[in-house]
Amino acid sequence: MLSKRKLITLVKEGHVAGWDDPRMPTLCGLRRRGVPPAALRLFVERLGVSKAEGGPLDYSIFEDCVRDVLDSEAPRVMAVLRPLRVVITSWPESEVEMLSGAVHPKRPELGERQVPFSREIVIERSDFEEEPPKKFFRLKPGGEVRLRFGYVIRCDEVVKDEAGEVVEIRATHVPGTSGGRPMPDGKKVKGIVHWVSERHAVRAQVRLYDRLFTAPNPGAEHEDGDFRRDLNPASLDELQECAVEPNVASLEPGTRMQFERTGYFCTDKESTSEQLVFNRVVTLRDSWAKIAPK
Repeated sequence: MLSKRKLITLVKEGHVAGWDDPRMPTLCGLRRRGVPPAALRLFVERLGVSKAEGGPLDYSIFEDCVRDVLDSEAPRVMAVLRPLRVVITSWPESEVEMLSGAVHPKRPELGERQVPFSREIVIERSDFEEEPPKKFFRLKPGGEVRLRFGYVIRCDEVVKDEAGEVVEIRATHVPGTSGGRPMPDGKKVKGIVHWVSERHAVRAQVRLYDRLFTAPNPGAEHEDGDFRRDLNPASLDELQECAVEPNVASLEPGTRMQFERTGYFCTDKESTSEQLVFNRVVTLRDSWAKIAPK
């Protein structure tokens, strides 16, 4: 939706935070969100030229252009958005090992990055299930999972608070399995999860931006044509105290990267060394593909 009259309404009524709100289809909004100029050019090229007046364009076309550009240029970083503490009881308390990981898996010329590994790490809460469904290849009681660039760990104990919520996992590591090395007994571990050392993590605010509207053509399905009735109430989710690799501590605003297994992100203009702020540019896959037919 590019109508200035409608966009002005969104700004004046406070549905967005201004013209450069990362959800807005304005150049300043797209720039703040982290959309690279090359993605806009690719979008125009894919649309082509036609003498016929076109109808609404599927937003997924634009998102695919952004993914295609960022996939080739964005360095990789591990970030845990909803942390769950894991204590590796078999690892010495004061020992820190620096593990190597590719800056970009498809561009070896960019080299390696060093990732600290210690006794206490954090993983995504969604990567652990106490009662997992079938084909759940992440961490579970008594189960094993491989840490990205790191060791295979085994869940030995689940610690809960008074409300019954899982607050900590106690695990042991399998020596000699770092860097993708095989298990000593030859057993295959299917699941690989990202993680961050709790002691070395940089804490950040992460803003998960999604589509501003739930309908492809806002207002078209309503008799009064009120496009505001199609505003997406979940277009912004702000997460606090996310754990990110320490390598991002000194990044300049506007720096783009991929949070592994999560999506593409950009440091916001409000980001500082004391308070890092990241905006989600786009998810790794089209999360609206299953919703669209409905």
